[in-house]
Amino acid sequence: MIKVTEATATAGALKRLSDEGVSIWLDDLSRKRIESGNLAELVETKHVVGVTTNPSIFQAAIGSGEGYEEQLADLAVRGVTVDEAVRMMTTADVRAAADVLRPVYDATGGRDGRVSIEVDPRLAQNTRATIAEAKQLAWLVNRPNVMIKIPATKAGLPAITEVIGLGISVNVTLIFSLERYREVMDAYLAGLERAAEKGLDLSTIHSVASFFVSRVDSEIDKRLTVIGTDQALSLKGRAALANARLAYEAYEDVFGGLRWTALAGAKANKQRPLWASTGVKDPAYKDTLYVDDLVAPGTVNTMPEATLNATADHGDIIGDTVTGGYAQARADLAAVEQLGISYDQVVQQLEDEGVAKFEVAWNDLLDAVTKSLNSKGVDGE
Repeated sequence: MIKVTEATATAGALKRLSDEGVSIWLDDLSRKRIESGNLAELVETKHVVGVTTNPSIFQAAIGSGEGYEEQLADLAVRGVTVDEAVRMMTTADVRAAADVLRPVYDATGGRDGRVSIEVDPRLAQNTRATIAEAKQLAWLVNRPNVMIKIPATKAGLPAITEVIGLGISVNVTLIFSLERYREVMDAYLAGLERAAEKGLDLSTIHSVASFFVSRVDSEIDKRLTVIGTDQALSLKGRAALANARLAYEAYEDVFGGLRWTALAGAKANKQRPLWASTGVKDPAYKDTLYVDDLVAPGTVNTMPEATLNATADHGDIIGDTVTGGYAQARADLAAVEQLGISYDQVVQQLEDEGVAKFEVAWNDLLDAVTKSLNSKGVDGE
């Protein structure tokens, strides 16, 4: 009889999720997590095979100051600008995390073992600056398993093509709409075609498309509650899953087409859908909703630690919960539209708010680092 230890018991649902073809990434990073060995432990015991970061995550980590004191003191002595200080600290963390995950990267042929770092969110509407920043970040981190995060704004689309065309792996972030998602996939394919023209090895280029989930429910549920009819209330908690499932349908369509076939022949990698913002914000919903109900092969689910732990504890992984639900997903979004809630308006609002939130977090981080540098007797500006 096999003895069920605490580690194997809690890993059950996460192992099932991995076995279904879902890569589990952690949506968090801090120096303390790296240096304490916690990140390595999550790889070992919780099936974590990647890490995503964003300005809010770094603001929380570096803003606390914990683990960054020595580097801050050195940066202050050098009299660096606050922007340089922030980039030195964030890229150091991503480099160290990439080293922790390097065995996963090697074992999966580059598919997983990835650590993502985002371009300065203040550049989200500037294509040329985004490209320059992406190149700089790839150079600074200098690890093959880094992914550069580029927001899926209109200005971000040509940047994605250019950066992929340079052979740099990209995590496209802040995708909310199905139309924009198709534009993102098109930008990726165009980048691969550009890389092929340059004679680059396409097998070394990887990408994920971060499709945001919970924020869609948060915004649409709020509007459904205002309407308040039985029909409106019955639709709460359904729009985000519907949106994500239709995104997967679009993924199957694009990566089953003739344009992709030519690239696949050159050993290109599919751009995998990544479910982002999977922490449940409404306490009325099961805290593993956006994990249990978004299981599909060839996807990534990046989870905050609370969601990772909840899934390990009581996740209900029963197999593919996406591909059979396209008709219902279309019906759910159509029902929301029929109540006067504009899908196009909601997803554009969420994109605008997403960029703005990351910009605020980045500015808060700059302010915190400025104070730290100044407290050591050096002007951080």
